[in-house]
Parts: sequence; structure tokens; C-alpha cells
Amino acid sequence: MDAVLVSACLRGVPCRFDGRDKAASALPGLLAGRRAVPFCPEQAGGLPTPRRPAELSGGDGHAVLDGRARVVEDTGRDVTDAFVEGARRALAEALREGCAEAVLMPRSPSCGRGAVHDGSFDGTLVEGDGVTAALLERHGIAVRGVPGV
Repeated sequence: MDAVLVSACLRGVPCRFDGRDKAASALPGLLAGRRAVPFCPEQAGGLPTPRRPAELSGGDGHAVLDGRARVVEDTGRDVTDAFVEGARRALAEALREGCAEAVLMPRSPSCGRGAVHDGSFDGTLVEGDGVTAALLERHGIAVRGVPGV
């Protein structure tokens, strides 16, 4: 059975920044016949739950991995290292489990695919990927979000 890395919050684990989950009703259809491997990169990177909201500043996850952007909390505290560490651990888990695909939480600074918050903390979205999504993509793992979440 094929394995798919899945944002743990989408599987009902209360690991989001606000201490909640984001269980997705569309997930069973996306995972049909495949084994879900739930993973929260932010917790794996050492961040607590709940935690301060964080957004990408100066670029997307690819720019963070290249050292050209940061991940900051709404207080201004830099949490880039924790996000990068969480992404590395997510990649290691995906490779260990044989995941060729990941289904991740949209708009997240870790897991977002295609659109992420811009660092202004006012809900503005910009084109780009989260740190984990970017690292997985760089290693040939297909990443997609869940529609309607």
C-alpha cells in the first residue's frame, strides 16, 4: 500500500498553532487505498502547541531554505530554525515511510502549497510554498493541498 505524508492537523490531531485540528472531510477521497503518515513539522521542529502565529517574511519556503527569507511570529520573534528543522524531519519521515506524495495544510508557513501568508499578519496571501512543502518538492515528493480547507 502506497504511503502519503499528511499534515497531522488534517488527520484530526490538535497540533495547529491555536491548539486545534483542521480535520478535512475531503481527505478520505484523496487518500483512497493509501496509507496516511500523519506528521506535524512545527511540533517536530520543537515548537509548542499552542504557539504564536507565524508567517513567512521576505519570501516563501524556498527562499527560507536558501537563506533569503525568515519565519517570524506575530511578536517578531524569529522561528526559522524550528521550521527548517521540522521540514528536515518531515522529509526524513517521508523517505523512511516511502512516501512519493504529501497532502498538506494549505496556506501554512510549513505546509502551504501554492499560496502562503505574506508576513503582514493581516490575511494577505502571496504565491509560494511553505518550508516543508518546498523541501519535500526539492526531493521529488509531490505536494498538494486539500481543496476547501
